[in-house]
Amino acid sequence: MNGIVADIIDFEADDVYDVELIVRVLLILQSNKIRKSVLEKYSSAVCNDGYYLIADTPKNQILICNIFKSLKQDLEFIKNKKNLICPQNKKVKMSANILNGKEIAHDIFEEVSLKVSDLNKIGWQPMLLSIKVGENPAVDLYIRNQRMKAEQVGIVFEEKQFTEDISVNVLLAAIASFNVDPKVTGIILQRPVPENIPIKSLQKAIHPLKDVEGMHPASIGNIVYNELELGPCTAMASVELLRRTGNDLKGLEVVVIGHSEIVGKPIAFLLMAEGATVTVCHHMTKDFTVHSKKADAVFVAVGKSNLITGKMIKPGATLIDIGINRITDDNGKSRIVGDSDFESCSKTAGWITPVPGGVGPVTVSCLMSNTVSAAKRLKKLYETQFQSPVESGFGEN
Repeated sequence: MNGIVADIIDFEADDVYDVELIVRVLLILQSNKIRKSVLEKYSSAVCNDGYYLIADTPKNQILICNIFKSLKQDLEFIKNKKNLICPQNKKVKMSANILNGKEIAHDIFEEVSLKVSDLNKIGWQPMLLSIKVGENPAVDLYIRNQRMKAEQVGIVFEEKQFTEDISVNVLLAAIASFNVDPKVTGIILQRPVPENIPIKSLQKAIHPLKDVEGMHPASIGNIVYNELELGPCTAMASVELLRRTGNDLKGLEVVVIGHSEIVGKPIAFLLMAEGATVTVCHHMTKDFTVHSKKADAVFVAVGKSNLITGKMIKPGATLIDIGINRITDDNGKSRIVGDSDFESCSKTAGWITPVPGGVGPVTVSCLMSNTVSAAKRLKKLYETQFQSPVESGFGEN
């Protein structure tokens, strides 16, 4: 056996592992510096040199297995003693691990449901109030989904709908009344609103303690001060997906493409609070590929299909695609895609989010998690004001 493998340790037979990871593991073994934080950074990568590495003795096999067990991500072990070495002239293409947003959201919903149950036991009932202005079928679909998920975890969901011709002052007065209603523990303002309605004024009017969207300036400011309990739902969902890869965010090289107030910038703040090294690219960035090709993780939220291709990311990197675009193919059929070319990126990335089915489902679960966090913060506030535990539910008649 020759090449980079034989230069490290001589292997002959048994379990086959991912090439890039094995090489990293053996290099660390050779230098006697086994650092878990380093190992956690790497996911599956392209077999550039065309070799699989195989443990030669049971002792070495156990040693390597133990190191792999320290990784937080799942690794596929291929147990086959045939075709153990990939010929050097054969290029092995990688297939990225899919970050299934529906499965991750399911886990979060289960955690939220338990927290809601705990609050109910002491008389607290989280209640999410939805504010909709004007008519929009797409918004109606979002509201139905939010109601379904809220009821699934035990959160009371109520809707307040206002006509398109309503004045801003009347809307602000309505929000002020919701702010002081003790039964309402969370408020969500459905987007978009009519053009004559200043969305930022409405968002600022929602009390920060009930801002379950995390869009109030105070909520964004809290992230800067490393208070991460409640933040913008899409941004929190995107960062949560990165966590699920098992990557240690401390020191991780991350590129965020897109710097909107509700997604790109909050993602950057959340990641910096976790210790990541973050580069933000936007429409004035001369060449974002220079940055994306060096990153361990790439977030893209621009709203332009096929903006990112496999050649623009580093082998083994994590790609979190937040974009939502409707395109029409040559046959006239329309479909939803993200900002990346999924086919080419999935051959290069170690982890990738599908669109749809990636960030979207996790965003809704984060909304429900924020609703519980808001209820807990209100409970704490009332206990501070009354100087005693509040155990009688404001949600009860």
